[in-house]
Amino acid sequence: MLSRAQWKGLVDFSKAVNADIVSSCATSPGTRDAQGVWTPAQLARVLAYTKQLGGRMAGLEFMNEPTFAKMGGAPEGYDAAAYGRDFKVFRPFMKKNAPGTLVLGPGSVGEGEGGQGVAYGGMEVLPTPALLQAAGPGVDVFTYHHYGAASQRCGDMAPVKQDSALSEEWLARTDNTLAFYRRMRDQYEPGKPFWNTETADAACGGNPWGAQFLDTFRYLDQMGRLAKQGVKVIFHNTLATSDYGLLDGETLAPRPNYWGGLLWHQLMGTTVLDAGASRPGLHIYAHNMKGHAGGVTLLIINNSRTATTSLELPKAAQRYTLSSPKLESSTVQLNGQELKLGADDALPTMTGEAVAAGKITFAPTTITFLTIADAGNKN
Repeated sequence: MLSRAQWKGLVDFSKAVNADIVSSCATSPGTRDAQGVWTPAQLARVLAYTKQLGGRMAGLEFMNEPTFAKMGGAPEGYDAAAYGRDFKVFRPFMKKNAPGTLVLGPGSVGEGEGGQGVAYGGMEVLPTPALLQAAGPGVDVFTYHHYGAASQRCGDMAPVKQDSALSEEWLARTDNTLAFYRRMRDQYEPGKPFWNTETADAACGGNPWGAQFLDTFRYLDQMGRLAKQGVKVIFHNTLATSDYGLLDGETLAPRPNYWGGLLWHQLMGTTVLDAGASRPGLHIYAHNMKGHAGGVTLLIINNSRTATTSLELPKAAQRYTLSSPKLESSTVQLNGQELKLGADDALPTMTGEAVAAGKITFAPTTITFLTIADAGNKN
């Protein structure tokens, strides 16, 4: 439960960092009438308080992960029919009372990568097709969650071993989950945009190596893959909680994934370009260069532990290479210099190294951004 003071803190934070708020509704027994039907009374109070505080609710999912409704506090015996009935209360309420807020959904998880229809922690999955069929069309954005595995905390599911964290099979799991939910989107909500509203290395708080440089390969490769396939928004779980937090929860020091995400934010525009096919040891993605008309930014990931790879660069560029002396390190270097906060927690200036046109090599287990300002990109 969140107190009013905690919600105010959330709104204050969103305004301080110029971020919109996306949330989901409480759907537990306390939000329901005598017949067990969900009512928007509590939601109306949250929306009114958010507006009073000067906050903005950009989007709202009816229920967090309805495929595991029991875990989210839904009443005993909750099923797809009950979800459909409740959603048909939720959507008209939102359109009438918060027309500027996007209706998101379904926000499913646990399907598409070995999880379809299996029990998890004693809870049966409510299949997404059944949820969507019962609810009928009506979302503005189709949302889903993805975890390639469960963490070591989830004792009833096998975690991914650390030595598999750079494997092609592991990195491709995000594609498999998207393919599953794309079929659901195309059948029940055709043409709606895709958002991934929760992801990290593993469910249940992430694996210990989620806080290490080792996981930055998964994080940036996942963003490249999803952007290439039309996913517009990705929410990483979490900012500063547990092993998968972008910041250390105690010190708030940035972890390697934070620095990788910051470089993406600073260099990669929102227009996806054709970078050609990737191969083991050379995962390559291309976007327009952020803030530079005509420019291109390449993201090159060498996920091989032993082999150097290379490509021919047609023009001179600025190079930003992330590396670490140990994959298991909680620190990361940019072009050989450790990234860390300065005085008063100021972010360092993240500058590239000039590289000439021609053959350029990428050492094993490195991640490189290349910005080509005069690429002549017309997109």
